[in-house]
Amino acid sequence: MARITDFKVLCFDVYGTLIDWETGIITALEPLFAASGRALPPRAELLHAIHELEAAQQRLTPALCYRDVLAAIHPQIASRFQLPAPPPTAAENAAFGASIGTWPAFPDSVAALRRLSQRYKLVVLSNTDREAFGATNAGPLQGVPFDLVITAEDVGSFKPASRNFEYMMDEVQRKLGVGKEGILQMAQSQFHDHHPAQKAGIKSCWIARPGAVMGNRDKEVYDWKFDTLGEMADAVAAEKS
Repeated sequence: MARITDFKVLCFDVYGTLIDWETGIITALEPLFAASGRALPPRAELLHAIHELEAAQQRLTPALCYRDVLAAIHPQIASRFQLPAPPPTAAENAAFGASIGTWPAFPDSVAALRRLSQRYKLVVLSNTDREAFGATNAGPLQGVPFDLVITAEDVGSFKPASRNFEYMMDEVQRKLGVGKEGILQMAQSQFHDHHPAQKAGIKSCWIARPGAVMGNRDKEVYDWKFDTLGEMADAVAAEKS
């Protein structure tokens, strides 16, 4: 087994790992339910519905920007939970999709990224698009510099597609001079990241985010596991000393 400090590149999922995707998207859905005079469903029930609708929409329209995927499933969420008519307007759907850049970072994310950047190259492999990630990076992630940013918009498909990981490995080799054996996939979602990373032969570190629902699988695969990125950064520091 390699040591965690043996790697040269940390490849990050963003939404769910660095950004509190679940809190962000639920907050963004509050106006939809409030307009219908309905309370939000239980958190797990709502998140499972979002995951199912999102994954189906991504399979149907793999070239669509993530904010447009969210806009597309916004009325589907209203229908799934039988919210009374009228359906949300196009402007309301678009506003839901555009909310991505406002979703909050986990409290440990920025400080941990800055610490880890002193040892590793930092890469993003995200299911979002350049514009949305730019808003996130400039806002909640406080301008933390990444050495390489790859989004679904660049690849033309969404994780967990193997194409996204192949594209990332090619770009890391070409631009950073690091092969697959030097890459550690950093993510919360088993569905979007850990299972496809394992299939691609990439080691992974599970940032489990206690209580997280999105992307869970019955079978959990990973090489290292921490509750937070801050804990992972502590482990790196301890291994170096």
